[in-house]
Amino acid sequence: MISNRMQEIKSKGFSMRPDMSEMGISDEYRPVDFSKIKVGVKTLEDAVLTLGSLHRIDKRLADKETVLRAIAENNVPFMREVSNFFYRTSGIYNRLCRYLAYMYRYDWMVTPYVNDEKQRTEELALTNFYKVLNYLEDFQVKRLFGEMALKVVKNGCYYGYLIEEGEKLQIQELPVKYCRSRYKVNNRPAVEFNMKYFDDVFKDTTQRMKVLNLFPKEFRQGYRLFKEGKLQPDFFGDQNGWYLLDVTKTIKFNINGEDFPIMIAVIPAIIDLDAAQDLDRRKMAQKLLKIIIQKMPVDKNGDLVFDVDEAQQLHNNAVNMLSKAIGIDVLTTFADVDVADMADRNTTTTVDDLGKVERTVFNEAGISQMQFNTDGNIALEKSILNDEASMYNLLVQFEDFLNEIIQKFNRKNKKVVYRVQLLTTTIYNYKEMAKLYKEQMQVGFSKMLPQIALGQTQSSILANAYFENDILDLVNVFIPPMMSSTMNSDVLNRVNEKNRQERGGKVSSEEGEAGRPTNESKGEEVTEKTIQNKESQS
Repeated sequence: MISNRMQEIKSKGFSMRPDMSEMGISDEYRPVDFSKIKVGVKTLEDAVLTLGSLHRIDKRLADKETVLRAIAENNVPFMREVSNFFYRTSGIYNRLCRYLAYMYRYDWMVTPYVNDEKQRTEELALTNFYKVLNYLEDFQVKRLFGEMALKVVKNGCYYGYLIEEGEKLQIQELPVKYCRSRYKVNNRPAVEFNMKYFDDVFKDTTQRMKVLNLFPKEFRQGYRLFKEGKLQPDFFGDQNGWYLLDVTKTIKFNINGEDFPIMIAVIPAIIDLDAAQDLDRRKMAQKLLKIIIQKMPVDKNGDLVFDVDEAQQLHNNAVNMLSKAIGIDVLTTFADVDVADMADRNTTTTVDDLGKVERTVFNEAGISQMQFNTDGNIALEKSILNDEASMYNLLVQFEDFLNEIIQKFNRKNKKVVYRVQLLTTTIYNYKEMAKLYKEQMQVGFSKMLPQIALGQTQSSILANAYFENDILDLVNVFIPPMMSSTMNSDVLNRVNEKNRQERGGKVSSEEGEAGRPTNESKGEEVTEKTIQNKESQS
């Protein structure tokens, strides 16, 4: 039974629910939009579906459903646009791309192969050796390959045009949006360039002609054919303006023959992480809020002690008193108040929900999270090896490219062929590789490989060796202690000769051959076994 005061409130128009009959809608069949239920000043739809800062920046590129649809439909242009957007806005994605691109150090070594046994001379082997070294050093192999690898990771592929300027080679990067390659010629990709690029990017005619003159002659010829309407589509659904460039002057790199960004599958997980971080910030802010509940009293019959106007005045007094307080709200009510906590309390341990979402990002990437935030070393080494293997295909393409650009040196003299090799040194294993090369050197292998693995070039190694040994004569200045383990016979003989000159040609009893002193040199008796060994050698 409703009390007299509640009847009075209802008579004044304070109804508990609207009269649906007046609206012509039956209460039983009235549809309820639960997303429009108010949560403070926002609806549930606002509080849940608009989480994340990235979504507010660009709803098209940062929408998870849109990205997943582009991946499923193989929409490569859109995937590239999404990849570049997250490379600029997401620190995780940016570091993943740079980690893969700059993993290898791109250390290289040139080896001359002498094919003529009759003329295996030093002069023949060194005819173009230094020219090849200088050619590749001017090309700046390490810097260019790192930049190319980053473009491959971000965009899925890299297109370039080779420009010879005297004895130097340069690469002009081509916009990937206006390039395509559908087949190969002599195992080299045939690159087509869409001449619409100049009209789409450079709207001003004067500026367009200036930029066009900066491109090689082949591009100007293709643009002229495009303006004359001679570059028609090749197949149904194709665009006009595609022009086939010289195969010998164009390059294209990708990974495993795919042109989409290799880390694109990570982006949906990054979007979830951004939303989870936004939700976590809101939850932390909510924990700081405090609500003062001011409950109006009722008498033993359930009637209100204060009327509505009095209760409103008491509420306003509390609000004014706490107006300068931070994070405090006031609630005045006649009803009992209880807060239902929907948190799961079945588990005894605290679950880091945000950590689970963050781990999902690296699980999608296939890269260990400990690579960037190390808190242990379990399986980290194996994870790095897997990452090296994923980029090895690109390393092989770079090596083939270097051998192609030095073919002009091999055509001059076919008796000596020069080949370039890219070492498998990375920023993680180069010290270990240098030690392995040093061990191989001790059994007669290359003396240059340890220094190349440490980052030096062959020309600098040879220049330093010549300068230190022949010009500064450091081999006779810095003499190691005369021990059998550190001295060879040549060094010891030079030391003895120098000592003889200082003594006026007299021979000292301390002089001898390298190795352990014999009993004869020390004036001791020679054993019968030693005499037999000398007789057998003679």
